[in-house]
Amino acid sequence: MTKAAKNVLWIMADQLRWDYLSCYGAEHIDTPNLDWLASQGVRFDKTYVQSPICGPSRMSAYTGRYVRSHGATWNGFPLRVGEPTLGDHLREIDVKCSLVGKTHMTPDRDGMKRLGITPESEIGALISECGFDVFVRDDGTNATAYPGRHAQDYDQYLRDNGMDGENPWEEWANTAIGPDGEWRSGWLLDNAPLPARVPKEHSETAWLTTRGIEYIEAQGDQPWLCHLSYIKPHWPFLAPAPYNDMYSAQGIPGVNRDESERDTDHPLMQAWMNMRVCQTMSREEVREKVIPCYMGLIKELDDQMGRLFAYLRESGRMEDTMIVFCSDHGDNMGDHWLGEKDLFYDCSARVPLLIYDPRPDADVTRGTTSDALVEMIDMAPTFLEYFGGNAKPHIMEGRDLSPLMHGETPDWRKYAISEYDYATRNAQLNVGIDQADARLAMLFDGRWKYIHVEKMRPMLYDLEADPDELCDLGSDPAHADQLERFKAAHFEWARQHHTRITLTADTINQMSAEQEPPGIYIAYQDREELEANGLTMPTHASG
Repeated sequence: MTKAAKNVLWIMADQLRWDYLSCYGAEHIDTPNLDWLASQGVRFDKTYVQSPICGPSRMSAYTGRYVRSHGATWNGFPLRVGEPTLGDHLREIDVKCSLVGKTHMTPDRDGMKRLGITPESEIGALISECGFDVFVRDDGTNATAYPGRHAQDYDQYLRDNGMDGENPWEEWANTAIGPDGEWRSGWLLDNAPLPARVPKEHSETAWLTTRGIEYIEAQGDQPWLCHLSYIKPHWPFLAPAPYNDMYSAQGIPGVNRDESERDTDHPLMQAWMNMRVCQTMSREEVREKVIPCYMGLIKELDDQMGRLFAYLRESGRMEDTMIVFCSDHGDNMGDHWLGEKDLFYDCSARVPLLIYDPRPDADVTRGTTSDALVEMIDMAPTFLEYFGGNAKPHIMEGRDLSPLMHGETPDWRKYAISEYDYATRNAQLNVGIDQADARLAMLFDGRWKYIHVEKMRPMLYDLEADPDELCDLGSDPAHADQLERFKAAHFEWARQHHTRITLTADTINQMSAEQEPPGIYIAYQDREELEANGLTMPTHASG
């Protein structure tokens, strides 16, 4: 079956660690379907998000721009009106850009109101949804915390299948049954080993896979990009049977941390390890309950990938559809005495990235790996190139990955960069830093990982000598040369243009070549000098 249109299926998992996939070397879990995808394309081994937190990471992926550039630096911080998105770029070349699942995007309603744009209008709807045409929006949140942005479609689906309630998402997908028949909340970590009330065939992961297939089946000849964005394995940590008890505490990977890390002299790290979420996730009895469930959610996701990939093969879509699998960040899971997905350790800031490119040019790299430093801002320019669009380096700060997938050796970036705004974290209050200065930046060159900490000393890790990132060398005089090198690199990056996005380089070069706009004559002494520069006076002027 041959189709004329070229398409992209961009799959994103939420809070999935790269080292919990067997194609990345994990031995505690088997993910054969994602392994299969890796065998059909390129496995990128050094991919870093632009921020290790959902919202800003995704906004960078959807705009192709660094966090410092788009400004949505934390969850719930709106993406400002006018910020160009992937959907904007693709619609210019008649490519449909659609959402099935999560974006964690908050619209700039104040900006829209100021400009007289209503959310109900065609342009307002696109601005409100990060440039996507919404087939299904499901951010995996409840109606109490996020009114109007929770899983309304999934709620209705559950009700249609006999699972009613005031909040079916909460009461079925994220509630378990205790040993005495009582309801147990998925928000409480002690309940992670229990099965969710929802059957596996109706779980949020299975439902989103179904909706993704339905979207693809409904498309005609117009090229499309479908962002199939899953909620899991993000908390609440609750899995349907049999995934809830598929793994045991004895089968989880050992924790990556050292007592010496607790003795750090860095005030920010001291404050961070003292936050409640970090203290909780550092307790072994918590890890032994949560991680088996986390692994079960990943296994469920991989099983659904098998179902999805089988559909793509049977329908012939493998012939014309680029398939990309990634996550928006990882999870510390007690490593380094940390919980959640904060900071820049590889367990949090490094993510899996598998790309199957159906074009014949990619045949030379099928089943291979790449050590190139890749950033999530590379997704948007890669998709734009795939659909035949013109590159927009004045807007998108990422790079097209096609040369790497086609066996070429392009001049590539020297550093992967990630940023973190911790203004809303308790650690900011505990170290007494003003919210305006509560920011971090990571630069990684493939060996050395440097972390700029505003108002404090930097951190530095040598991943060649210390692959587990246990020894902070940021205060070691023996590494002053590396610290100075990275400080200069960070300063050079910070000085680059990041808001001059309304004119292309060609336009600016043309303006430079033409000097002044037509009809403007500045600092010419007389007509002779004017004409010597190839200009003529207006006919009504005598000179």
